[in-house]
Amino acid sequence: MANRPVHLPMLDTTQRKDAWWVGPALTVVVLLGFVVYATFRAFEGTAYEWRAYLSPFYSPFFDVSWAKGWGLRFFTPAMLILPGPASFRLTCYYYRKAYYRAFAWDPPACAVGERSAHRYHGETRLLLVQNLHRYAMYVALVFLLILWKDAVLAIVGWKDGVHVGVVLLSGYTFGCHSFRHLVGGSVNSYSRAALGNVRHGLWKLVTVLNERHQVLAWASLFSVALTDLYIRAVASGAITDARLF
Repeated sequence: MANRPVHLPMLDTTQRKDAWWVGPALTVVVLLGFVVYATFRAFEGTAYEWRAYLSPFYSPFFDVSWAKGWGLRFFTPAMLILPGPASFRLTCYYYRKAYYRAFAWDPPACAVGERSAHRYHGETRLLLVQNLHRYAMYVALVFLLILWKDAVLAIVGWKDGVHVGVVLLSGYTFGCHSFRHLVGGSVNSYSRAALGNVRHGLWKLVTVLNERHQVLAWASLFSVALTDLYIRAVASGAITDARLF
């Protein structure tokens, strides 16, 4: 009886006895929650800045007053910004594994059967867009520079130290598999390659971040949402800005 396979709805059989479904379920809840909140904030179009603070959803700030003249009163600066970082996360190698498992159950976990048998076609056809990750990385790097600029301005304005959210975003972006290949890939021998020692040093540093890519992916996602939520709360007067000094 102990080794009898457990039959689960819409799945093949598995002998796993642990709560393997908790991970995919949490992924669904967290990702859906973030998408709903980000969509709400993108359409809300208010309470995204307060003194030196600017929400990461609205950075860099664009003047979209012209949209009202076209009858697009719902249009906000965030609608021009969010597609850039979203494309990076949507095509991220780690997030692809996470949402394939969570939403498509394809497969939902290691040693658990898939929903139905199918042939693997690679990331072609509808999923061809996933191959654009290496290009989305360059877009993410541009936005990262802009966010660092905002952080520096806030530090100068408030003198309150380093912004943790930007640090986490940097760790997540620089730990990207594509960025790791950019700094250290296509090399057979670092000792013979141009700037080999420098590239090898960068590759080792990026590898440290890459090994923690999953943790940084979630931590940076939470930091973006919580930063925006905090700025919204302060800008709307719901809370008073917490100052260390």
